[in-house]
Amino acid sequence: MRKPLPVLLLLSLLTGAWSDGEVRFKNAEKAIASKDYTTALTEFEAALTADPDNIQYGSEYRQAVIQAKEYDRCIKFFEKLVADHPNSPNAYLNYGFAYVDKIPAAGTITQVILANTALTYFTKSLELKPSWIAYYTRGNSYLYWPKIFGRAALGVADLEQAMKMQKADSQKRSYHVRAYISLGDGYWKTDQLDKAKAVWKEGLELFSDNTQLKARLSKEGDALKEYIDDVLDPNKRVDTNLQEIWTNK
Repeated sequence: MRKPLPVLLLLSLLTGAWSDGEVRFKNAEKAIASKDYTTALTEFEAALTADPDNIQYGSEYRQAVIQAKEYDRCIKFFEKLVADHPNSPNAYLNYGFAYVDKIPAAGTITQVILANTALTYFTKSLELKPSWIAYYTRGNSYLYWPKIFGRAALGVADLEQAMKMQKADSQKRSYHVRAYISLGDGYWKTDQLDKAKAVWKEGLELFSDNTQLKARLSKEGDALKEYIDDVLDPNKRVDTNLQEIWTNK
């Protein structure tokens, strides 16, 4: 049985101060603080059911799923969510990330299936609404594939689109540094080292304290290859926390 809502949250719902989704999200946050993941996952799911395209709710839900190791539950939840709300691009984006989140817990063959499925839903998100985060996400995902699959060039194309969008943005946002890092990695994986260095340097001019850009620019040859191969190791957990997106609007 689901636990009752805290009094303040219940009052907020009754008075209209918060929507149902906001109430359930706040309840989930409180459960996370006390490490009650059973309640947290239930409340996050209720929040997303009320507001399926909320990128914050989806991201926070997935981070709780990672802690609870409830990957299959998360995938099944998003499967139903997008079926019920087929025009919600952020729901598809988080659905794709749910597969990415499971990759480190899977075997090698299953990892490939999960990664390919994730790309399918990132693409669906882009078809519904082209966005910086969707272009960046799909583009960056292509870079994790071995060269034999020939997907790095697809990653470069997506990341160049993300770069165009962020350069058209009048405001510099902290997450924009990700495109400089990943686009450079894409150029490096497609044997365009001069372009890789150029975009890393451009990024460092804007984000002068970024350690990842500094590390790439300080290395050459095998040392650079070893560094990027380690960063793009598919066996390592990818940081799929999207907090910067809603905190840097």
